[in-house]
Amino acid sequence: METREASPAHFLFTIESFSLLENCGIDKYETKEFVAETTTGITRRFLAITSEWGFSKFISKKVLSDTSNGYLVDDNCVFGAEVFVVKSSAVTGCLSLKNEIHYKRDWKISNFSQLGDVWKSEEFCAGDHKWRIWLFPNGNGDATGRGVSVFLYYVGSGSVNARDTVWIKNHFSDEHIERTTTDWFSTSSNNWGWPSFTELANMNDPKKGFIVKDCLHLDIEISVRAVAQ
Repeated sequence: METREASPAHFLFTIESFSLLENCGIDKYETKEFVAETTTGITRRFLAITSEWGFSKFISKKVLSDTSNGYLVDDNCVFGAEVFVVKSSAVTGCLSLKNEIHYKRDWKISNFSQLGDVWKSEEFCAGDHKWRIWLFPNGNGDATGRGVSVFLYYVGSGSVNARDTVWIKNHFSDEHIERTTTDWFSTSSNNWGWPSFTELANMNDPKKGFIVKDCLHLDIEISVRAVAQ
């Protein structure tokens, strides 16, 4: 371990609103891949069974949080790495933490029994990002014929960490079906959800109040907690 005046020249990664990390429940973040051949500082051998090296105590939280030390300025901090990179330009990334703002959307889905295999919502905006809901009335995958499947799709680039809560509303009471998850959405992993949001028998029972006059009420609440570029 040593210090120097020059900043890393090959890889820089900024975390904005650093103090929100703990509030967002993000205890680990992995940057995107970048290409390198050999290291110029500490040399380590990376193999399939030993694919990572690092420092369990790189810097104390107390030293990092003390703004007079200069590592945390305006609640932003920058991490970096220096290796021998094949490409001449530096790779940069940024993780932006967000104060949670809850965005709500609801649908009244008519003619539920005639939807076919899947119902897809229109694109809608939440947290400056676009989303869609897919609902499979007769289930999807292993849940086909047994449950109702609901998935949230991310329509965009980059990576977004979002908490989403979905409800199938009860027409008669406050006994709604509710599911919540927090996940990272990206171009390569653009959907998360519940293959069996609820059992078909429960949904189709007219006494339960989830489908009335062939109409289903579906609500969602999304809060974007972090954005990575």
